[in-house]
Amino acid sequence: MKVITNRAKQRILNDELALGMGLRQARTVDIAQIAKSCDFDWLFIDMEHNSMSVDTAAQICQAALAVGITPMIRVPAHEAFHSTRLLDTGAQGIVIPHVSTVEQARAVVDFCRFTPLGRRSIPGNLPQTRFMPLPVPETVSLINAETLVVAMIETIEGRDNVDAIAAVPGIDVLLVGCTDMAAELGVPGQLGHASLKATLDTVFAACVRHGKVAGVGGVYDEALMAEYIHKGARLILSGSDLAFLMTGARSRSSVLRNVNLNQKLHTAA
Repeated sequence: MKVITNRAKQRILNDELALGMGLRQARTVDIAQIAKSCDFDWLFIDMEHNSMSVDTAAQICQAALAVGITPMIRVPAHEAFHSTRLLDTGAQGIVIPHVSTVEQARAVVDFCRFTPLGRRSIPGNLPQTRFMPLPVPETVSLINAETLVVAMIETIEGRDNVDAIAAVPGIDVLLVGCTDMAAELGVPGQLGHASLKATLDTVFAACVRHGKVAGVGGVYDEALMAEYIHKGARLILSGSDLAFLMTGARSRSSVLRNVNLNQKLHTAA
């Protein structure tokens, strides 16, 4: 193929779960193979909440492309250059935080999509097409088709405008940032609260009406995750490298701390 397939997009188009691993601590390219071996579909490279450089993120994107896991960047703000530089260096998806108005959603499409959907500047050869020198119309068409544009709904204003946001051509996914949304609703940390569940229902219904994909981030309680998946979420932020590291490390230290040092080993005579 002339373009590297977006695994996460294929999964959601098939009405399957696309499971993402958040990156906050990882700074080396081996994380792509690690995530792939752990059966994740995409990397959530979080440049909103960490100090990772553009160059480091770009290197991880390149490594992810090579092993067939989708590199997606959560950018820190709505400025075009945050997104376009990563798209030009290997990202197959952009996650925009705090999309609250239809004007913001249209602006996102404008700088993330090539013509005719947007006005993204056309670069030279791209890693997503293995740097092959393709005709410009072919490059534009292939990259538009394999790029996921994700709008995060995490404000009350965004919830109230969600139907108009979902109607914007070029937006693929509405991802509810449940932690921030719960705080906005006045129930911080209560990710199973009735008001948050009602918000999710509103967002999911808008996705159904306009043919968009629903996603959930910030929820890691297994029962709640299952409930929201059954409601219709398909793009799932499953947890972060930090959380996985601490869970595994805490489990191991707990086991070893509970070894009885006074217990005698019985050996055969």
